[in-house]
Amino acid sequence: MPGSQEFLFEGGRSGVLLIHGLTGTPMEMRLLGKGLANAGFTVHGVQLPGHCGSVEELVATRWQDWYGGVERAAERLRARVDTLFVGGLSMGAVLALALAAERPELVAGVGVYGATFRYDGWNIPAMAKLSFLLPLFKRLGIGRNRMFMEEPPYGLRDERIRAQVSASMLSGDSAAAGLPGNPWPALAEMHGLAAWVKPRLPKVVAPCLIAHAREDDIASLDNARLVA
Repeated sequence: MPGSQEFLFEGGRSGVLLIHGLTGTPMEMRLLGKGLANAGFTVHGVQLPGHCGSVEELVATRWQDWYGGVERAAERLRARVDTLFVGGLSMGAVLALALAAERPELVAGVGVYGATFRYDGWNIPAMAKLSFLLPLFKRLGIGRNRMFMEEPPYGLRDERIRAQVSASMLSGDSAAAGLPGNPWPALAEMHGLAAWVKPRLPKVVAPCLIAHAREDDIASLDNARLVA
């Protein structure tokens, strides 16, 4: 795709597909990808459709487009390796679980990192916790140009890294660190994805590694408990 930030680290016959979060970028998965590559895996960081560009490009996509991008990337990587694992961060974890539920023949294991079915962490404003209403707003055409702006710490304890990420987000270069906020229509799509995936979680037969910060500022531990 134009302006793609995807990465591929060649390694052995076991592959890992890494999926970034909503409004994010493959760059947020790159450090994990390098670690896995150093351990001998072939690693691909996928760029979700509509991401790493403008707000308009993002809101023109639906969750089905994001899932479709993940499924196609998984099929391509599986053709190169003998065994495929998939891991995702935040909404990317939800997409990873969706793939494991719908395509069990592809997925040997799932890394579930900070799964976000709901934005209910300690740093989420009270107004944003009402985001479950956004699918209704989208159907009514309300708030197409509105965004929930992200606030520090962005899930980062290291102040130096946090400052770098903040500067990149606010620079207007969404390919570097993602958008500085979450457009209402995109959040509505995320809620649609979560609603679709939750009843399908019992279909996930691959083993899952679930990692979730106790004090996640974006998504509470209740999100991880849904998977466990």
